[in-house]
This record gives sequence, structure tokens and C-alpha cells, in this order.
Amino acid sequence: MGASAWGLLALFLALVLAAGWPLGRWMAALLEGRLPRWMQRVEAPLYRLAGTDPQRSMRWTHYAYALLAFNALGALVVYALQRLQLWLPLNPAGLAAVSPDSSFNTALSFVTNTNWQGYGGESTMGYLVQMLALAAQNFLSAATGIAVAFALIRGFAQRSASGVGNFWADLVRSTLWLLLPLSIVVALFHVSQGSIQNFSAYQEVHSLAGATQTLPMGPVASQEAIKMLGTNGGGFFNANSAHPFENPNAWTNLVQMLAIFAIPAGLCFTFGRGVGDIRQGWAVFAAMAILFVALVVVVMPAEQAGNPHLAALGVDMSGGNMEGKEARFGIPASGLFAAVTTAASCGAVNGMHDSFTPLGGMVPLVLMQLGEVVFGGVGSGLYGMLIFAILAVFIAGLMIGRTPEYLGKKIEAYEMKLTSVAILVTPIVVLVGTAIAVVAGAGKAGVANPGAHGFTEILYAFTSAANNNGSAFAGLSANTPFYNTMLGLAVWLGRFGVIVPVLGIAGALAAKKRVPVTAGTLPTHGPLFVLLVIGTVLLVGLLNYVPALALGPAVEHFMLWSAQ
Repeated sequence: MGASAWGLLALFLALVLAAGWPLGRWMAALLEGRLPRWMQRVEAPLYRLAGTDPQRSMRWTHYAYALLAFNALGALVVYALQRLQLWLPLNPAGLAAVSPDSSFNTALSFVTNTNWQGYGGESTMGYLVQMLALAAQNFLSAATGIAVAFALIRGFAQRSASGVGNFWADLVRSTLWLLLPLSIVVALFHVSQGSIQNFSAYQEVHSLAGATQTLPMGPVASQEAIKMLGTNGGGFFNANSAHPFENPNAWTNLVQMLAIFAIPAGLCFTFGRGVGDIRQGWAVFAAMAILFVALVVVVMPAEQAGNPHLAALGVDMSGGNMEGKEARFGIPASGLFAAVTTAASCGAVNGMHDSFTPLGGMVPLVLMQLGEVVFGGVGSGLYGMLIFAILAVFIAGLMIGRTPEYLGKKIEAYEMKLTSVAILVTPIVVLVGTAIAVVAGAGKAGVANPGAHGFTEILYAFTSAANNNGSAFAGLSANTPFYNTMLGLAVWLGRFGVIVPVLGIAGALAAKKRVPVTAGTLPTHGPLFVLLVIGTVLLVGLLNYVPALALGPAVEHFMLWSAQ
């Protein structure tokens, strides 16, 4: 890595910390309901309309039922809007109704904060569907993740309580007082830099070479803002953040990366404040940051090394591997963006991951396979990392022969069973789905690059879906009934197969009394605990995938550098 790459990484981390700290304070206020009176008056009609009391705390089972019902209803609405698109307004291009299998996949994908897109946005979705179905779910799916994180924080903070909070209050407050104001600011910034925001018809223009080209229009900046802040990732255009209308220049590129990490980083400090010990938040933040930097310093040099086959043919590779990357961003900004978007459950791309070198492409894959706990998605990154922290203290307790404790709560058999489910459900979905796809004829039909790279494309697709990321190795033709159905099921199981056990853990912890700290209690705020959590993430989170990685990117790397 050169000085410019190190400088970009340092600047980015400094901005993340500068944004995360105040956001953490504000989200702690949302967590505890410490809102100004005028905000409470704005909320009140919404609660009356919903027939709920925001002060009434729900048991974890009721919280989970409300969450599942709300998201199931959202999936039905998104599906219906796509199927009715031809008859809806704000469809200047006259785009047809989306096919049933693609509508099914997209509905589940956007409701689960995955935003996997097997279609080209500008050639498939009209403006109303982009706004009312996709952008609306960008807000609601992100707020759902934050709500689950709030519930788990309350589980640690409360003593002998029967509830973990009110889902409807958490949803409303996260949307109204966090996601919406930030989205307005980011959208206005994008408009100032050249992103479009209109309802105009598609424009016919003439190029300098005399050819005629159709330029799609639409309300892009508004969707771009929540796409990043909510770690959603679904692009208005097929090229996503490589499109100049979505990501015009280096400044918007930096702001987009910052928007992806700002809320997940801030939630670390919300956790520390929520449990009454800010050092706990710093420990979680440190574990995430160390893992992130370690993987960034793999992807950037891998792309800067270039392709040895082209070098052997006399091609100047001093500029590195620029295939699939925007010249206006270059390798450092493209490599950093790839790491950011897959460390968080975002999935937005400013370059084609399929064109990365084998090692460079493996980094986004590994970041997702870790469970996207390296800052991760809004809410999901924090509760995912806390699940690994619970496992870490359990392992430490076994090593010293005493009942594990985390933040004064004993970690017992019930919590460990739910922790095991939360950790294992995603690898099971990924590996079983990949195995079916590489055996089934319909799965192999979508592969344009047979061999190790084709296997990696399939593995990446199921990894991205089950971990609710949404990015892709674009060489796989996934807009087929087989992949739309399989990946749709993967995104649903990967999202709610983790959320329900997490809420169960929150409920169990909330009901427990705090035990006093003794000389044998493991400190969970120091360097030793940070290293223990990192080791647990690497060993438990990644070990399931090592054989698959060996068959895909590892084999491809050795083939590339052995000139085969």
C-alpha cells in the first residue's frame, strides 16, 4: 500500500469515529426514550393510530411476533407494487410488471435489508415502485435492525425485567429521528455534487460521436442517501455506485463510505452508554476496527499487484488491476469501498467485484462470511458482534472453570443454545444453498465462468444473500426462477433465523439479576477481551467456510500466479 492508500484509510477511520461518537449519544437517547417534548407530540398520533402505548414494554416473544408480522406485511406490499407496476403512475418509460419470481426475490430482499438485485433498476422499476416499495423498505428494514439491537442492549442493561422494549416505538424513533434527518442531509449533498433528483422522462441525447443514447432519469439522490445510511445497497441504476448519477465524484464516494459505517460505529457507543460503561462500547469498536484494517490491507495490495498474465505479455501493470473499476476513483478508493460495503451489510458497489483479483475478491467474501460483524449493518452488526462476545466469555469461562458472565449476567445453557443457532444458521444456509446450486442443472446454467471462479461466483451469491449483503460477482446470471427462489429463501432465513434467537437471548438476559463482580470475573473492556472476541470471530465465524474458500478463490489465486 502506498502513502495515498494509507492516508485514505486513516482519513476514513477518523471520520467514522468523529461521526460515530455523537450519533452514539443520540441513539442512546432514542434507546431510553429521552426525547424533547415536541418530538413526543409528533410521535403521539402515530402511536394512537397503531393502537399501542410506547411506554409498554413487550416480552421478547411479543416483540418478535410484531417484528415478523410487520416485515411479512412489508414483503406483500413490495411484491404487489411490482406486479401492478404497469398500471401505476410515475412510470414514464412504461415499464412492464415485474415477473413473479423476480418480484418474490426483490420483495424478500428489500424487506430483509439485503437488496440483492437480479435485475437492472432503470430498465425494470418505475419511479413509484423505486420510491414506495424499495426506498420505503430501505428505511423500515434498517429501523428493524436498530430495534433488535436496542432490545439486546436492554437485555444486558435491565435487571429482572419481563420486557425488552416496545417494537413500534423503536421502529418509529429510529425512522423519524435518525434515518430520515440524516437521509435529507446526505441527499442534499448528493444533489449539490451532481446526483439527479427529478421525475422527468428518460432523455434522448446525442453523443460527441453522433450516436443517440437514452439517459434514465428519476429521484436518485433520495434513494442513494438511505441506501447507504441504512446499509441497504440497492442501486437506482444497474451500475449502482459506479454510475455517475449515483456517485458523481471522489467526495460523494467518501461520503457514501462514511454513511455506511456511521450508524453501525455509533451503535457501539450506544451499547456502552446503554449498559452504563462506555468502555464496553470502545472494546466492541476496537474489535471491529482491528478486523477491518487487517482485511483492507489485504485487498488494496492485491489489486495494486495487478494481473501477472498481462505483465508477462508486456502490459504495463504499474497501475495495478483497473479492470472493472472507475478511473475517477482508482484502486485505493475502490478497494476501500469494497471492504466497507461488505463489512457492513450494504452491498452497494463502485466497481465490479467479479473483476477483482482472486485475493482481492476473497476479502469481500470473507467479510460477509464473518457474519458481517465488522461494523456490520445498522443494528445487525452490533447484535452479531455481541453474539460472538457472548460465545467468547463462554469459552473463557470454560477455560477457568467458572460460570461465564457478561456485564453481570450469567451465560447459561439456554443462552448458549440460542447463540449456537444464531451463529450456525447462516453458514448452513450458505453452504447448503451453494451445494444445491453446483449440482442442479438450473444452478450451473447461470455460470459463465466454469471452474474455480464460477464456483466462487455461486458461493459469493449465497454468502451475500444469507448474510443480507446484496453485492454480487456479476458473472453469475442470477435473474432466473431457480436463483430468484433459492436466494429469496436464503435472505429470509439469514435475516430472521438470526433475529429471533437474538431476541430470545435479550429476553433471557433481561430477566436475570446482575451478579456482583469478583476477582474471578473476566474484564470485558480491555485488550485481552478484544483479542478474545477477534479470535472467536475468526475461528468460529470463518472456520465453517475454509473448505469452500479453498475450492474457490484460493485455488484461483494459485492458478493465476502459477501462470495456468
